[in-house]
Amino acid sequence: MKLPGQDAIARQADERIVTHRVKLPRRTVQRPWRQVARRVVMALLCLVATALIVYFDHDGYTDNSDGGAVDLLDAFYYATVTLSTTGYGDITPVSDAARLTNIFVITPLRVLFLIILVGTTLEVLTERTREEWRLNRWRTALREHTVVIGFGTKGRSAIQTVCATGLKKEQVVVVDPSTKVVDAATADGYAGVVGDATRSDVLLRAEVQKARQIIIATQRDDTAVLVALTARQLNRGAKIVAAVREEENAPLLRQSGADVVITSASAAGRLLGLSVLSPSAGMVLEDLIQQGSGLDIVERPVVKAEVGRGVRETDDLVVSVVRGHRVLGYDDPAIGKLQLTDRLITIVRATPNTQVAPDTKRLT
Repeated sequence: MKLPGQDAIARQADERIVTHRVKLPRRTVQRPWRQVARRVVMALLCLVATALIVYFDHDGYTDNSDGGAVDLLDAFYYATVTLSTTGYGDITPVSDAARLTNIFVITPLRVLFLIILVGTTLEVLTERTREEWRLNRWRTALREHTVVIGFGTKGRSAIQTVCATGLKKEQVVVVDPSTKVVDAATADGYAGVVGDATRSDVLLRAEVQKARQIIIATQRDDTAVLVALTARQLNRGAKIVAAVREEENAPLLRQSGADVVITSASAAGRLLGLSVLSPSAGMVLEDLIQQGSGLDIVERPVVKAEVGRGVRETDDLVVSVVRGHRVLGYDDPAIGKLQLTDRLITIVRATPNTQVAPDTKRLT
């Protein structure tokens, strides 16, 4: 396997993200900084309005510190200490009009000013509490989900294919070290975890120990091996599917715990070669790996009416038969008659509205 040298590994360890967090799909459209900015503007408007009211009636106020004259700066000073309930007492209203203005105008402005400040603080605390409660509820309810490590082109295409079979977006958790990538995943409706997937604490935040299947679509083969080792250690029963760039790294990834390893570069190269030899065959194969329309490859159980029949006697176009841990070709003499415990890999005509039964799987 082609691994980077010791210096590269040490550098990668230094660049690991120490802090990680879970991001759930957000339902609010307004951003928090806009809410805070709007409240700050409202508070400043209250302050300016109070200062102007005092300045226009400056003859009704006296300043005990400089001989009684109240100018614009004194008006803003008085508005500040009044709205903040500090009240030093050096500037005071002396006329009846100024005192009535304080009672009926400035006091309501003071209350409004405090409501804005306290309301912003309470909203922040409430939002944090609500988000923490939502996160705890999400962790409690999450079972038999799918964890996607890496949300690049491979990871995005893989999860779109799985969701085309009926998997809900609420049952998908994306793990990626990039905050922007996780933000894109949450915008699509998936839950996301920002962090290095080679770390067990990051995978635990994705509840990988309760996952049904794990898709590893990292950019580097050595990272995929470390992720597979960590994920298999945390979850012995999950189905792990991984992608590698170099075919020579596939055996090592299988030894690390991956059930299925796809060599992305070789697969693309074989499809290119097939398209050169037969463009029509290449189009058919590309149609097979695009789920939800055209032709789909589906794995389904044998129904009772098919037990005892031959492969060619079924209504569907059977490609292979899964018997135990063996995958037998449609023309393998060892198949004989179909058994109730067999599973058939068939090619079917699919439409976007096709519903998949719970015990039926589309394959890629």
